[in-house]
This record gives sequence, structure tokens and C-alpha cells, in this order.
Amino acid sequence: MISNVIKDCKRQIDSEKIKLVYEHRTANNIIVSADKNRLNQVISNLISNSIKFTQGEWRTISITTKKEQDSKAITISVKDTGKGIDPEIIPRLFTKFATKSDTGTGLGLFISKSIVEAHGGRIWAENNKDGKGATFYFSLPASKLL
Repeated sequence: MISNVIKDCKRQIDSEKIKLVYEHRTANNIIVSADKNRLNQVISNLISNSIKFTQGEWRTISITTKKEQDSKAITISVKDTGKGIDPEIIPRLFTKFATKSDTGTGLGLFISKSIVEAHGGRIWAENNKDGKGATFYFSLPASKLL
């Protein structure tokens, strides 16, 4: 499912300027009991936001999935090399109309949070430690490992 979302996003960008990298960090396939269309919406929103806010000549967005070791959860992360999250926005990042963008409405992260929480998961974000960009995460309970 994530690979399909990435393929759709790649069709919408200049692949010479933005590189989308997907890394699946678990030996097994993971099954999550969820609404596929809604999870597509969350992943697509996070990638689209990263594309919008990633700057520079060589831009990379990394999407990673991994199973948490001591839990039965899967975590998906979207890491970009943009300007990061404005400190003024961080406390209300996932609330309605929280944006510093001239083009966004500030609803995408609010909707994404509602979808993730409706599936028993959680969503969060942080600025990258190297000062370049931000990483958005969400975790969902895993149903099965194959």
C-alpha cells in the first residue's frame, strides 16, 4: 500500500529535484486491520506536506516502516530535508487550521490525526536533530506478521 502511494506521489513531482526513498525495516510483512483508503490519505498527506516544505537543490524525502521491537505496533515515518516545523506551530500542529503556509488550510494534519486515532494509533512529529527538516511519525497496532 505504501509503495503505491509513493508511486502516485512520484508522478506528481520533478524526480530530478526531489527523491522519494522507501525503506521497509522489518523482515516480515505486517498486516494492519484498517481502512486502506483512509491510511492512504494519511500517508499521502504527510508526503505531500514534505514535498511542499522541503527546500534546496537536492531534496530527499524518506519514508520508513518498522515494527516496534517490544510492541505489536508498526511505525511509519516521513522524514524531509526542509526548513522544519516552526516552533510557534509545534504546540498546535495537529489542531484545526494550524498552518504557517500560504497555500495550505491547516486541516491535513488534523484529519490525519483523527484517522490514525480512529485506528487505535498515534501521530507525532519533531524537527530533525541535524537541523534540516522534520520527521512525522504515526504508529498503528499490527494485526499479524507474515
